[in-house]
Amino acid sequence: MARYKDEQCRICRREGQKLFLKGSRCYTDKCSISRRNYAPGQNGQKKKKLSEYGTQLREKQKTKAFYGVSEKQFRKYFEMASNSRGKTGEVLLQILERRLDNVVYRLGYGSSRAQARMLITHGAFEVNGHKVDIPSYLVKSGDEISVREIRKDNKVIKANVEENSARPVPEWLQKNESKLSGKVIRLAERTDVDLPVEEHLIVELYSK
Repeated sequence: MARYKDEQCRICRREGQKLFLKGSRCYTDKCSISRRNYAPGQNGQKKKKLSEYGTQLREKQKTKAFYGVSEKQFRKYFEMASNSRGKTGEVLLQILERRLDNVVYRLGYGSSRAQARMLITHGAFEVNGHKVDIPSYLVKSGDEISVREIRKDNKVIKANVEENSARPVPEWLQKNESKLSGKVIRLAERTDVDLPVEEHLIVELYSK
C-alpha cells in the first residue's frame, strides 16, 4: 500500500493545524506549526480562497492524513458508513477510530499512529488473547487490546508508556497501565473525536 514518504510536518502546515503525526515532537516548540504556521512552498504565505470543491477536498485530505489511511481505504470506510445506520459522516469517524493502530495510539502505547502501525505489524499486540498484526483491524465494543507477553520488555513501548502517562485516554477506552492493556468500553461517539473536521463536507464530496 502506498504511503506518504515526504516530511510529515508539511502535511500539518498545509492543513494549517496540528495533526499530531510526529508524536512527542508535536507537543514541543520544535513543531513546524509553532515555528512556521503557513503552507509549505514558495507561495505558502499567500492567502488562497478555496472553492466549494477545494474546501471539501481539504477536509477529506486532512482526515486521511490524521488517521494515516490511503484513498482506497478511506473510500472503503465511506461506503461502509453509507450502508450503516446513523449519520454517514459520524459513522465514518467512528469506523476510523475503531482501527487498531488508532486504538494503540489512543491508549498511549504508540507515540504516533505511524509508530503504532509499525509496532502492530511487528506483532507487538493482541486482541482478546490473539495476535493481530493488521493495523487496519477494526475493534468492537468489549474487545481487549494488550501488549503481547513476549513484547512487554520492548524499550519503545516502555518509553511510550512513561512519556504518555499523563495523556488523557478517551472515555470510550479503559486503560490498564500495569498490565499494558486496554479495553473498548463502547464505540467512539462524535464528541470523542478531537479532530476539528466538518465531516458533512466529506459526505458532500463523495456524494457528487
